[in-house]
Formats: sequence, structure tokens, C-alpha cells
Amino acid sequence: MILKFDLIAFVENKETLIVIGLIFGILVFATLLFWIMGLVKPNANIAELKMRTKSWWMMATIFVVATVLDPAISFVAIGALSFMALREIASISKNVREEDRKILIWCYLAIPVQYLFAYYKQYGLFLTFIPIFMHLWIPFMLVLRGVTENIGRSMSVLPMQLMLTVFGVSHLAFLLSLPELQGFKAGGRGLLLFVVFITEMNDVFQFTWGKMFGRYKIIPKISPNKTWEGFIGGIITTTVVGYFLRFLTPFSGMEAILICLSVAVTGFIGDVVVSAVKRDIGMKDTGNTIPGHGGILDRIDSLALTAPVFFHIVYNLYYLK
Repeated sequence: MILKFDLIAFVENKETLIVIGLIFGILVFATLLFWIMGLVKPNANIAELKMRTKSWWMMATIFVVATVLDPAISFVAIGALSFMALREIASISKNVREEDRKILIWCYLAIPVQYLFAYYKQYGLFLTFIPIFMHLWIPFMLVLRGVTENIGRSMSVLPMQLMLTVFGVSHLAFLLSLPELQGFKAGGRGLLLFVVFITEMNDVFQFTWGKMFGRYKIIPKISPNKTWEGFIGGIITTTVVGYFLRFLTPFSGMEAILICLSVAVTGFIGDVVVSAVKRDIGMKDTGNTIPGHGGILDRIDSLALTAPVFFHIVYNLYYLK
């Protein structure tokens, strides 16, 4: 009965339906465009674009389904992303000690606790559980193992992995728990779609502009494909798109511009941070879950940072009263 109610409420929300139509419309257009380009120019170097489009189809479907279904199911779906991302980064970490693998169980157990705090709208506990409690608990558990060799590195790596894959991503789920605002029909679903769509479009635009016009590298030793042209073009395009999609949010025009700028810059930071970690490990991708774009973490690396930044800007502007 609850699921039926949520589906009806979702269908009645024209704003979210418009954006979902736009998302899949863009994906259909891109898929057809690259297919036609392959027929017209068989030698064109578009294999990477085709594979990335397939991965965008998968991620778009996951988050659209998360907004349609009952909130409890949505929380489980997003929590599963955290689990898979944590498992990926834990499995590829370099020089992992046997003691670290035994402590990982506490990191996995932290996932349902964090998402339960989000589901039950326990903002204070949600905000402090991982950054404070788990940052104390994990080092203490490592100490109890009695092995001090490289323990300092483990005390830094494990909590950071938890922050990146669980704490950051869980803010997407908490958006669904935000209370209704008067005059704002899209609600938490609209905010979730907005930040996911803007973040993913920022990745797409930065990649596309960089491919088309990129000449000047930003940080070639970390991510050689990142260029100033792609970065700036992505920020501008993302901000323009976000401005016209602000009906999914309670933002004014200027707020939408500033918040989209923040999301675009933060998304870039998330991407290069994970790129640096992968370069340290000596791997191109964190996994092969998504065809054409590696693992789950490869796809949500930007969201791991844009989600908390977006959430706390929105929360402080509209909900912290």
C-alpha cells in the first residue's frame, strides 16, 4: 500500500517526470548519434563514448528507480552502492595488512547504521557517526590487534575509505528524508534527481569539451585527460543546465547558479581525488561492474563529494531554522 502511494505521488509530480524524460531523452539521442556516426564514419574514434553511454544508461536507471520506489527500497539501493564502492576500494588497496582486512567488518557494519540514521531523519547522529565515532573506533580496533607495523597508514586509509564511499554517498539517501517545504512540490526526490543529474552531466560535459577542444592539461601526472578547456566548458554548461532545471529545487536563479558552480567544481575534485588513489595503486579502474567505465566507485566518485556539499548547502539554506 505504501509502495502504491509513493508511485501515485511520483506520477503526479510533473517536475520529476519532466527531468526523467529529459535524462532518458538525452541518452537515447546520444546512443542514436554514436550509432549513426559509427555507420557514417566507421574509422571514427568513438568507442569510448559508446561505452560511457552504456554506463550512463545503467547509472541513470539506478537513480531513477531509487526515486520511484518506496523510500525504504530507495535507501537499500543507495546503500548497496556504498557497499559495492567500499568493497571495490578495499579490494584494490595496496599493501593492505591482514589486520586491516579483519577490521573491515566494522566498516561494512557501519553502512546499515549510517543509512538507518538517514532513514529515521536523525540528522545529528547521521552527521557525527562516521566522522567522529568510526574515526575513533577503527583506530582503537587496530590497536587491539596488537600489530603496530604500518598502523599509522591503516588508521588513515580505512576511515578515509569509509568517508568517501559511505558517508559522502549516504547524503543522497538523506535527501529523501528531508521534510516538505511549502510551495516546493518536487521535494526530496526532486533534489536527488537534480544533484545526480547535474553531477553526471558535469562529468559528461567536462569529458566532451575536453575531447573536442582540450589542449592545456590541469594535472597531467594525476589525470592526463583533464584539461582546462574541458573543466571550464563543463562548469559553464552544467551551470546553464542547472539554472533551467531549478524547478526541481526551491532555489532562486542566483542560488541555482552558485550551487551548480559548487557542484561542478566539487565533482571535478571528487574525480581527480579517486584518480590519484587509483594511480597510487597502479590501476585504471576500481572494478569492472559497469561496462566501459570500470567499477561503481569509478562512476560515483564525483557524487561522493558533490552529494554532501549539495546536501549541506540546501539544508542550511532551507531546513536549518
